[in-house]
Amino acid sequence: MTSDLLNTSFVVSPSFILIFGAFLLPVVGGWARSVLLLGLPLLTLGAIWQVGDGVQLTANFLDYQLELVDGSNLSRLFATIFAIMAFAGGLFALNQTRVMELSAAFAYAGSAIGVALAGDLITVFMYWELMAVGSTIVVWSGRTEASGRAAMRYALIHLLGGVVLMIGVIAYIQETGSIDFVAMGANSFATWAILIGFLINTGAPPLSAWLPDAYPEASWSGTVFLSAFTTKTAVYVLLVGFAGEQILIWIGTYMIFYGIIYALLENDMRRILSYSIINQVGFMVVGAGIGTEMAINGAAAHAFTHIIYKALLLMSAGSVMYMTGGKRKCTDLGGLFQSMPLTTIAGIVGALAISSFPWTSGFVSKSMTNQAAYDGGMMVVWLCLLAASAGVFLHAGIKFPWFVFFQKDSGLRPKDPPWNMRAAMILFSVLCIWIGVQPGPLYALLPYPTDYQPYTSAHVYEMLQLLLYAGLAFFVLLPMLKRKLTIALDFDWFYRKLAVEMARSLTLTTSKFLGGCAWVQDKLVNALIDLASHHHNPRGVLARTTPAGVMVFWVVILLFAYLVMYLFI
Repeated sequence: MTSDLLNTSFVVSPSFILIFGAFLLPVVGGWARSVLLLGLPLLTLGAIWQVGDGVQLTANFLDYQLELVDGSNLSRLFATIFAIMAFAGGLFALNQTRVMELSAAFAYAGSAIGVALAGDLITVFMYWELMAVGSTIVVWSGRTEASGRAAMRYALIHLLGGVVLMIGVIAYIQETGSIDFVAMGANSFATWAILIGFLINTGAPPLSAWLPDAYPEASWSGTVFLSAFTTKTAVYVLLVGFAGEQILIWIGTYMIFYGIIYALLENDMRRILSYSIINQVGFMVVGAGIGTEMAINGAAAHAFTHIIYKALLLMSAGSVMYMTGGKRKCTDLGGLFQSMPLTTIAGIVGALAISSFPWTSGFVSKSMTNQAAYDGGMMVVWLCLLAASAGVFLHAGIKFPWFVFFQKDSGLRPKDPPWNMRAAMILFSVLCIWIGVQPGPLYALLPYPTDYQPYTSAHVYEMLQLLLYAGLAFFVLLPMLKRKLTIALDFDWFYRKLAVEMARSLTLTTSKFLGGCAWVQDKLVNALIDLASHHHNPRGVLARTTPAGVMVFWVVILLFAYLVMYLFI
């Protein structure tokens, strides 16, 4: 089909299915809405696998030809997991009555698929901003005072990131004359701006705190959607545009340990898992920084499996919230395994997967990045990644399930959640184990061919020993790790508290200064008025009348003085 607008053999972008479907959700209700929530992602998944390699859909915009769909192994991998996540999230959220959240979540998911399939920077930017709008609405849909404030801060951070990205895109087009989204490297102002815009969405320093600030304030279902798309699309664009950029190794390493430390300090179970997102994305950013085929495969595989096991963990946490009336603090929970056995098992499976336990999905994906660091002779990076694996087991592998489902008995006896929430957790639990046992199908989707074998005896023994000693350390240090009702200060304190206090103080100081200036001004004006009145009032010097004879006398005197000066000078 050829026209002035479209030149394509592909009927529609897969992203359009979810985006347009999002606008249908508020129009229908009951079983029809449930059909859309489950059917649209499956239809999108089918459309993704109809996308071939290369540009499939174009559109003319101003003087540029947009590449709305550009297929590759990497783009199909990310689009596939985004569609799977939209299906599982929709299944989990069938009981959600806030239709605005569901519509925003589907537009959000569709936009993420749009980024994954985009072949040019303008299309990437348009979908990128639509993602920010959708995710902001998902946060806001928590419908609490805290979620409203968090949504506003979230919007401001992503507005900043969008502006920086837009500046970079415009500058890049001016420099190169091209809008193609290809490997570019950070070698100019434009590419640095683009890189910074992408990194803000990964949760990179110094603005990492936006993620644990916003995600936990969404609803029990909203956080599940939020965990999947923003940070992983950021990983995707880093893999496409900045693979091999060395600075990403150290940024990712910082993110890994930042997430571990703050997750260990947290008392809120959803903030624990939110910090864990930053930690896990850090592994992917390191893989992008290493930039070899093994590292890119590892980052892509890890993004795929992370979406599944992180969503599973947040489904488990969301089920606890849903069935306990919104309880989130570890100090308020415990002993739930007695009445929520399936939710407990799902949480444990997700915890094992995120900890890279053998025969789970995390084991077959995360280890590829470790191997890439080792093969590249990056021993410091390899040791950091190995140590971080133990830290992940401490905060997400043990701490989350222990304090939420075991530890002391809180006396709460909620049942497992409704069937659809249980079905979503079962689906992702099965995927976590199936991918861990049979990694071949996942490896076949990766951007580069690989013969990587995760199940060598050395690798299995290494991970089992590491996890065993990490678990032993947790229980030995359990008295120190018991949660208390405390607040952990993060970098956002600088702009949420310090900046506000500084602005308030500056406002008061400025007001006092301006008030003092006004007082001085009033005094000065009054003095000028008094001076003018003194000289110009009817009795003043300048207001007195002088007889004509006196004036003639003084004129004669002045003329005589002038003549004398003229004769003698």
